[in-house]
Amino acid sequence: MEIIDQALAAGRRALSEYDAKRLLADHGIAVTREQLASGRDAAVEAARQIGFPVVVKGSGAELMHKTESGVVFVNIADEQGVADAFDAIANKLGDGFEAVLVQEMVSGKRELVLGLHREPQFGPCVMLGLGGVLTEVINDTAFRIAPFEEAEARDMAAELRAGKVFDAFRGEAAADMDQLAKNLCALGRIGLEQENIAEIDINPLIITPEGGLKAVDALVVLKESSHD
Repeated sequence: MEIIDQALAAGRRALSEYDAKRLLADHGIAVTREQLASGRDAAVEAARQIGFPVVVKGSGAELMHKTESGVVFVNIADEQGVADAFDAIANKLGDGFEAVLVQEMVSGKRELVLGLHREPQFGPCVMLGLGGVLTEVINDTAFRIAPFEEAEARDMAAELRAGKVFDAFRGEAAADMDQLAKNLCALGRIGLEQENIAEIDINPLIITPEGGLKAVDALVVLKESSHD
């Protein structure tokens, strides 16, 4: 795949968030509306086109943990806020600055994590769990070895201790389980088709108030052996 080939040729350890989401979208996984911007005016224009409120993040293949790096600004309501966020990110990253990613602000009280990990013995394994910043603390997950069918993907959701998160919740619609099953199967297919991918982390995948699913952040790590 061209996105992966280009990253490997450049000796990168991972795809940028923007490229990671392009990969996911190509496999039918819904992602945020977003634009890359390398200048302040371009970032403001991107926000105008997407519509406020927006999120502005630092973007780059080596920027794998943006929240911890302090380069994520959420719920920005106006153009001055976008310009300020751009300046703050550019100053924070210094010579490592590449661009910012301007994306729609997705609402939703429920967050999931979807992942792909390549096990030496079993091959690509797909994970589903509760998402957000407490993923590792809550540790409520289910796994399957790819390939698997949508019925088995639904079983993964049923195995979560907090499975009621998929039901109607505080005025929000029940999650689209067909879409969730398709997303999980798509991750398995990516793992089988793209041997140069070591892991994928979609966190969070937000359940919208209407019950849809949208990947808000994504990381695709490439196999280290491919860089030799």
